[in-house]
Parts: sequence; structure tokens; C-alpha cells
Amino acid sequence: MKKHIPNTLTICNLLCGVFSVVISTTQFKSLELAVALIFCGAVFDFFDGFSARLLKVASPIGKELDSLADLITFGFAPAAITSSLIFDSLYGGQLTDYDNISTYALALTFFPYIIVAFSALRLAKFNLDTRQAHSFIGLPTPANAIFFASFAFLPDIDLEIFPIILDVLCLVFSLLLVSEIPMFSLKFQNYSWADNKIRFSFLICTVILLAIFKLQALTGIMVLYIVLSLVDDFVNKKTPDNLE
Repeated sequence: MKKHIPNTLTICNLLCGVFSVVISTTQFKSLELAVALIFCGAVFDFFDGFSARLLKVASPIGKELDSLADLITFGFAPAAITSSLIFDSLYGGQLTDYDNISTYALALTFFPYIIVAFSALRLAKFNLDTRQAHSFIGLPTPANAIFFASFAFLPDIDLEIFPIILDVLCLVFSLLLVSEIPMFSLKFQNYSWADNKIRFSFLICTVILLAIFKLQALTGIMVLYIVLSLVDDFVNKKTPDNLE
């Protein structure tokens, strides 16, 4: 029985992603609920791996299933939310005559689904990359998902170039997903400040930003994560142990 617990949690993660896509793209639309489902998926994603290690029932099928679930929840779902935000920005969510949609508007609206393709590539590389046991190479899909989903909590941005900005960010972050840039993880090997300065700094800043700006801080928190990863990588390369 216990061997099925991690995979059941992974399926729950996948279903959260599926429901998020449905809720962000149909008449049931609620972007806030769609984002909440991504966070629920992230919780299930954490506990499926945690339970597999705790119960010592990790399996190859569990690893593959986890990647498939992550592709839906952290790839397809945020792409659907971003596409919906662009559509709302262009048409206010009130378009009824679909024959009048321009090719330009269609391109802007569907471009965010590039995230799905790069998330799939990212997850496939992760499964084969032995360097990512305690840190990441490239932007993790959950961080990417949170970044784009968090736009649903920002105030309405009445700018004509807002859809273009979102599409440019989709391209930039898609490239970050498959980049060779080291990114720190929140997996603690111990709890000393010396070994975890970057993690503790990030968590402290995250708590402060959430306390001040609530959920609107999520976009900035994900940018902070990337910046701190770049700084950490630069500092590590400059330390005496890494100099020839």
C-alpha cells in the first residue's frame, strides 16, 4: 500500500495542473483560483518526493510520472494563465466575434505556450543531469511557473505594450529554463549560516516582501531568486578555491 502513496500525490499534482488550465481558459475562468491550484500542485510535488524518500519506495516510474505532472502544472498551467492575461489585455476578456481577431493578436496570445516546450526540454535534461542533486542548472520549472502565475495578482496594467512585455519575458525565461546558469536550491544539507548564506538571505527577503506586498511580491521574489543565484555563482567563481 505504502508504495502507492508517492505516485498518488504525484497524480494529485498533475490534476491540480489540469484543473488550473481548465479554469484559466474556459467560461469558469478565475485566474486567482488557477494560480492557487499551481501552488497546491507545488505542495503535492514536494510531498511526493518527501514521502518516497521517507518510505523508501522511490521508483523509476515515479520519477518519470513526476516529470509528466510537473510539465502540466509548472509548464502548461502558467502558459495558459499568461496567455489568458494577454487575451484579457487585448480584448478585456469580452471578445465574441472571433472572426475579427488579427493574426498579430493571435500570435501574441499563443506565444506564451513556448513555455511548455522549454519546460519539457528542461525536465528531460534534469532527469539525465547528475549535476543537479543539490542545486539546479538552469531555472527550475516551479520557479518559472510562480513567476508567470504571479502576474495574475498584480494590479491591472493598462499599457498597450503589456502583451509584448509578457511575450518577451516568456522567451527570456524559457531560455533560462535550459540555460547552464547555476541556481541554488532550498535543500539544506545543514543549517549553518556559513554554508547557507544565500538560502537564508533569500528566505528572509521573501518573508519581508510577502509581509509588505502580500501576493503581489511573488514576481519580485522570483526575480530576486535569479539575481541571488547569479551573484552566488559569481562569488563562488571568485573565491580562492576556484581560482587557478
